[in-house]
Amino acid sequence: MNEQDVLKKLEIDEHYYGDFGKKYLSNSDISTLLTNPLALGQPSKPSPAFLVGGYFHTAILEPEKLKKFKVVESSSRNTKAYKEISGGELCLLQTEVDKIELMTDKVLANNVCKDLIRGINIEYEKPGITELAGQMWKGKADIVNHDEKLIIDLKTTADLNKFKWSASKYNYDSQAYIYSKLFGYEFVFIVIDKTTHQIGLFDCSPQFYERGADKVERAAEQYKLFYQSEDFDPQQFFINQTL
Repeated sequence: MNEQDVLKKLEIDEHYYGDFGKKYLSNSDISTLLTNPLALGQPSKPSPAFLVGGYFHTAILEPEKLKKFKVVESSSRNTKAYKEISGGELCLLQTEVDKIELMTDKVLANNVCKDLIRGINIEYEKPGITELAGQMWKGKADIVNHDEKLIIDLKTTADLNKFKWSASKYNYDSQAYIYSKLFGYEFVFIVIDKTTHQIGLFDCSPQFYERGADKVERAAEQYKLFYQSEDFDPQQFFINQTL
């Protein structure tokens, strides 16, 4: 299968997140490889924050797919009505959807954001693959703006003033590095505060990319050690640090 066939297949979420896509490392693997490599590939537990972020992305990039989200008219996830309708599945609350729609309107009402997101020569949810640190990596860009030569990623945050700290904690630095290599463009974050609806536009410094590159190198080393070394015994592995 040539690269174009691979990318065509990765356009489909079922393949991107399924067994086919798992042949490639991605930024979502960075945290696991750096903290608990033996947990690589284990499904992540769904969370309301992740669900809200997914709905926000879909509302802006692929609104025709919003019907795939299950929304419950309930004040909280602890009510009897929610538990009966959800059937044990994590669902969005109508109040959360209302807030997301407000955030979507805020972002698209900003002329700079709208031009970056709704320009002419733009692709959404575009997959890419490349080799980094001796391993094959994949990524799917929210927005590739060919006119501005930018990769644009949408984020929501609980506190816009702390986003620079969150960017390190949640490995947005390695995301920026990987995606800049996947698509050959600079990386920009459009971020909206979930409480104040204040918008932030964050570009990436050389130091930010360098920190991301360092994480990718270390993650690739862990992957090679744990999953590509035939004589490696994970039971003998331990972390050694000086306090």
